[in-house]
Amino acid sequence: MDLRDLRYFETIAELQHVGKAAERLHRTQPALTGAVRRLEQQAGAPLFERSGRGIRLTDAGRVLLRWAQRLRFDVEDARREIAEIGRGVAGHARIGIVPTAAQYLLPQAVRQLLQEAPEVTLSTTVALVDVLLPMLGRGELDLVVGTEGRAQPGLQSHRLSEDSIVVAAHARHEIFQGKPTLKDLTRYRWVLQAPGAPTRDWLDHTFDRKRLPRPVVQVESSMLVTLPAMIAETGLLSFISRHHLAAGSPQRLREVVLKETTMRRRLVVTHRSHAYVPPAARRLMELLAAAAASPVAEGGA
Repeated sequence: MDLRDLRYFETIAELQHVGKAAERLHRTQPALTGAVRRLEQQAGAPLFERSGRGIRLTDAGRVLLRWAQRLRFDVEDARREIAEIGRGVAGHARIGIVPTAAQYLLPQAVRQLLQEAPEVTLSTTVALVDVLLPMLGRGELDLVVGTEGRAQPGLQSHRLSEDSIVVAAHARHEIFQGKPTLKDLTRYRWVLQAPGAPTRDWLDHTFDRKRLPRPVVQVESSMLVTLPAMIAETGLLSFISRHHLAAGSPQRLREVVLKETTMRRRLVVTHRSHAYVPPAARRLMELLAAAAASPVAEGGA
């Protein structure tokens, strides 16, 4: 099977539309249709079927897509590995990383990496794991540093550190006038991530289990690094990493200490199983683990 035909097939399968695939690939629709026909002849089965105004993969198409992706990964990995033979810790690494790790682990690790290997280049994507892991699966990233979740086929993870997510408030908030309870937290308004974010869902379910109203969210924000300042300026409660809480200054911010609202999570680094991991990315994995174990990182965990 022709690699170009397989690449066209992957794009058509992703977009479920020949016309949209032609626009992305800057090819004509007949060229893409011809590629699909050649693949169907070689596979001996139809790869797509009509679905409304678009198309969708058949069972045979889904099988071919899995192998086409694997073949593309292998070819790309081979090219990168051959290009980097003899270069040592050099080349380019593509890293996906969650905001907390990007702020507290990545700078130290990158500083050390560039001291050791000044020619290394990096590209970083900061997002949540639900965005990063599909990018890793598509071969767009070499590593993902994020929170541990369920094991996924084709991915391999290594533990970096533990982190705690806690309720935080302005140090002079009235919640600290007594010994707060979970029910007391329902009296105040919050700044939180949108529903669907793992920490937000965990917190909502904590209140659900106690048959209490969920937090009343006055401000939704996807910018985690702004939460300490937002808490300090607005008086709203929030749910943030102890790393961020420490960065917000103990004179301004304080943890609302409650066992029920202390979420413990693990940070892991994940790569595709059996995939080529560039030397720069391998060394960065080691440096991230060292940064996670350092006194500075542990002091905020």
